Amino acid sequence: MGTFEDRDVARGRFDVADAAPVVLDAQGVVTSWTPDAQRMLAYGPTEAVGRNLADLLTPEDARRVPDLIGRCGAEGGWTGLLTALRRDGRPVRVSVRITSLPGTQGTSHWLALLSELTDAPGWDMSRDMLEQIVERCPVGMAIVDTELRYVWSNTALAQYGGGPPQRRLGLRLADVQPGLDTESIEAQMRQALATGESVVGYEHVGRVRSAPFRETAHMMSFSRLDDGRGHPLGVYYTVVDISERHRARQRLALLDRAGERIGRTLDIVRTAQELADVAVPELADLVTVDLQESVLGGAEPPPIPPATQSVRLCRAGHRSVDAVPKAVVGRGEVATYPPGSPPVRCLTTGSSWREERLDPLTEEWATDTGGGRRSIFLELGLHSAMIVPIRARGVTLGVTSFFRRRRHEPFDADDLALAEDLVSRAAVCVDNARRYTRERDAALVLQRSLLPHRLPEQDAVEVTAYYQPADELTGLGGDWYDLIPLSGARVALVVGEVAGHGIDAAAGMGRLRTAVRTLAALDLPPEEVLGHLDDLVARSEHTDGITPEPDEADPGLPAVDDENAASPGVDGTVYARPNRPEEDRAGAGCLYVVYDPVDGRCAMASAGHPAPAVILPDGTATFVDLPPGPPLGVGGPPFESVEVTLAPGSTLTLHTDGLLAGGQPTSAAEAERDRLRLALERPAASLDLRCRSVVDALVPARPHDDVALLMARTRRLGADQVADWELPCDPAVVANARRAAMGQLTEWGLEELAFTTELVVSELVTNAIRYASGGPIRLRLIRDRALACEVLDGGATAPHLRHPRATDEGGRGLLLVSQLTQRWGTRFVPEGKIIWAEQALTDPPG
Repeated sequence: MGTFEDRDVARGRFDVADAAPVVLDAQGVVTSWTPDAQRMLAYGPTEAVGRNLADLLTPEDARRVPDLIGRCGAEGGWTGLLTALRRDGRPVRVSVRITSLPGTQGTSHWLALLSELTDAPGWDMSRDMLEQIVERCPVGMAIVDTELRYVWSNTALAQYGGGPPQRRLGLRLADVQPGLDTESIEAQMRQALATGESVVGYEHVGRVRSAPFRETAHMMSFSRLDDGRGHPLGVYYTVVDISERHRARQRLALLDRAGERIGRTLDIVRTAQELADVAVPELADLVTVDLQESVLGGAEPPPIPPATQSVRLCRAGHRSVDAVPKAVVGRGEVATYPPGSPPVRCLTTGSSWREERLDPLTEEWATDTGGGRRSIFLELGLHSAMIVPIRARGVTLGVTSFFRRRRHEPFDADDLALAEDLVSRAAVCVDNARRYTRERDAALVLQRSLLPHRLPEQDAVEVTAYYQPADELTGLGGDWYDLIPLSGARVALVVGEVAGHGIDAAAGMGRLRTAVRTLAALDLPPEEVLGHLDDLVARSEHTDGITPEPDEADPGLPAVDDENAASPGVDGTVYARPNRPEEDRAGAGCLYVVYDPVDGRCAMASAGHPAPAVILPDGTATFVDLPPGPPLGVGGPPFESVEVTLAPGSTLTLHTDGLLAGGQPTSAAEAERDRLRLALERPAASLDLRCRSVVDALVPARPHDDVALLMARTRRLGADQVADWELPCDPAVVANARRAAMGQLTEWGLEELAFTTELVVSELVTNAIRYASGGPIRLRLIRDRALACEVLDGGATAPHLRHPRATDEGGRGLLLVSQLTQRWGTRFVPEGKIIWAEQALTDPPG
């Protein structure tokens, strides 16, 4: 019988007090024999001294003595189990510990301590006991020879396939388990044979005949077996089933992938497709994700109908391991589930459903897309299914269906739990995407309502514009542009910006844009428009609350500090104004430009905004020398305006900071202006193409700030479109003014407007003569898209519309003018005031 060498076990059972000491020399010859050794083996001192240790052992262990003595010299000692022979020939099993003899130098003598184990409990290592151990052990064990053929295996190995032990003898693994990936397993066996190093913890995943539908995983270890001379005899290996642990790791890995891949965007359809992509093929062969149609639009899902009604769901996600049959509902199509079908029951109950084996002829799953196509399990080859409702925050959004084909095992309870975990994670992402879609749509409606849908038609400038918010998710920003028709064929060009991004900035921008249009209707000069706008922003800061917290402040308007300066409002009332350090100010910006196509004059003022660029008719670009002025709402010196005269065909370029790298040092700012100048000077076939080329040259794909760009190519009204007369301040000239105006209308072919124009000219000239402070009066007619009649006088008092009583003798002139013309008003100029009225020459837009 072979020996069992286990140092730890031997040490655990060895008791020095009961040991019999024996002294050996370097060759293993006994040089000292003790009474304890004599009592154990019955040899007297004269019989034992001088004999080699091998003579006192069984022949099998005697052959090991030379190697054993050599290991003592190399390792400094040895501990193990040997079988000794008593003098009467009876074997005695002993635990042996060999160590260098204390007090000796080197390894010339060894002290061997022998402890008898025959009567020790638990150490009767008979062949029967060893056979019981290997036969009752649940771990599969086997021994193969150097040709990898079975020479022995235990009964437990049969549970992993291949039959009982006697059927394996003389065969290789590929012979007893065809179809198994035996090459990788035998490669591990050959590695252990070649190197002598054990292979521990090798995991093998595959399928065995005993479980034809279930993927299994096994942990295997391989060790080489050697004979007494160290020659390899074969390989001993063990097998442990770790399928459950393997599946648990797979489930965790799948959940990890789901967390990484599902919900990477806020797109509902893409999120649904990501759920299907993650589940195939690890969990199912076919996955469909059906959502309620209202969910795709971002709306709240309607109440679920009772199970007795059919349900229409939209296919948002679909993935299969192979080619999808034509009968399957495609993405974007509608799947109609009949009453009582599993998807309908899952929707109504909110509970999952699982069926291990499906009837391939069942009709309860039939879906009709409206084209007569119906899908049943017979043609799809599906045999097992799970339905999991998509629920988030107490709302059912749809259902997810998981299917397997015949070549896979049916779904079990663990699969359903995994599917529910996957769907629950995806449901939150789908609901987040739904809520985002709803809020984004509302925000975009707000943005579209705040920005001009279409710039108004007019003849003063040819215009094009570009807008891009920095916030790609919401599509909202605080920059804006506008074109506002004014009286006398003039137009106002506006660009502005509000600090921040998103819906708050868009709301602040909307307030400012509305205020600008309101102030523009008063026909005020640019610097006065910005002054009133500055007061409105400051008042808004003051009334919104004193010093709001940073996260509560309106990002569209600056916060108000404790220290306020006084500033007059629009109506002259003094309001609190912020007076903060310059570095703490973050007001809004605005550039307001008024262009007159009659003489080409262009007046402009800026509130913390870049000066506009001008592309001259020869293609060269320059920048207007315009004082920037303080941002709106932060206080500071009054706004200054600049007036320039533009040649016909010049292009005004108004832009916000986002077009350039705002907030740069002076040198960097100059470099950015040079980049803009070069981009503007590039030739282009049209104004739209020039605008596009500027954007392509200066705006990155993801700008750091909102970008608004407005380009306007100037035009001039022809000399035949304007007629003016200077009149003395004499009531007698009213008739002359009427006759001159009528003659001009006849020349223009506008005789149908003669009656109204005669009345307007008479009333406006009469008012100017009556209320003017003296000096000449100028009458001007402008024929554009409207016929404008303007009367200039040196007075500073604006007329007011009255509603006279029936007994009043006067006061009806302006009332008639307002009733007969499209619009009328007053604007002040350095020379006095202009009262004007317009009559439409074209039909008003629908």
